Amino acid sequence: MGIFSIKDVEAVSGIKSHTLRIWEQRYGIIQPKRTDTNIRYYDDEDLKFILNISILNKHGFKISEIAKMGRNEINEHILKLSSRSNRFESQIKSLISAMLRFDEYAFHQILTTNIIQHGLDQTMIAVVFPFLSETGLLWQLGSIHPSHEHFASNIIKQKLYVAIDGNVGKHSSNPKRFLLFLPEYEQHTLGLLFANYILRARGHEVLFLGQQVPLVDLGKVSGDCVPDFVFTILTAAHVHVDKETYINQLCDIWQDAKILLSGAQFLTGDFNYSPQVKLIHTMQEFINFVDTITQSGSFEKRN
Repeated sequence: MGIFSIKDVEAVSGIKSHTLRIWEQRYGIIQPKRTDTNIRYYDDEDLKFILNISILNKHGFKISEIAKMGRNEINEHILKLSSRSNRFESQIKSLISAMLRFDEYAFHQILTTNIIQHGLDQTMIAVVFPFLSETGLLWQLGSIHPSHEHFASNIIKQKLYVAIDGNVGKHSSNPKRFLLFLPEYEQHTLGLLFANYILRARGHEVLFLGQQVPLVDLGKVSGDCVPDFVFTILTAAHVHVDKETYINQLCDIWQDAKILLSGAQFLTGDFNYSPQVKLIHTMQEFINFVDTITQSGSFEKRN
């Protein structure tokens, strides 16, 4: 069970501490627990409830109205708002609430509705990646455990797998060849899967090697694969990995390819990059880069 201070709740919900205290005193909308030393705290259920209150309040519901609702009624309003709202902040909070409840149906519904309304590109950029950032905050606060992260990431991966599969065999009139992989020790695949989808949706050829690929295996692949671009992401911090040496080795393996690097470990290092290397700071920047090299033309399906 997570234990949250009022400052933790403020950071996650966006409700100021003094506002939350007023709501508690005036409306009795929620009653925090107390430690033996009389310090207030909130548990998992409290945080979920406060997140839902925050969403309803931002959509025009008065606190006096919310205070009269039962929790089931509040959950029903949340689902209705998520199905029609274009406000991405509310969608993000709704995903967090669904994740904390392990509510698979609600999580799927929120994602699917946004994909239908805005497309997968926009949903990933405006909803999913900000959601993952907030999830990281919850992790730092100690308020979620690995099962929460696995629950959410696996549902998101399902959406990406379906989208990738739907674009297999789609080619532009002048496709480029991309090699995608994650370095050894790197397990966070969502960004790489999204890049795979972006490239295939625009008709480019992709060799997707997935996560935790040893450098020695990349050397073996180089004889059979001659990519125009090599894209990798390194987020996990591993002090025993010499990032600059690793980057130089990639450049040596694929001397004629452009090396695209993303992830905190590549972006924050003080490295002497060669002109062969291009840094990708955000997935929106990756989309923009891919769009600039994608020549307009007809697409065809290859059997």
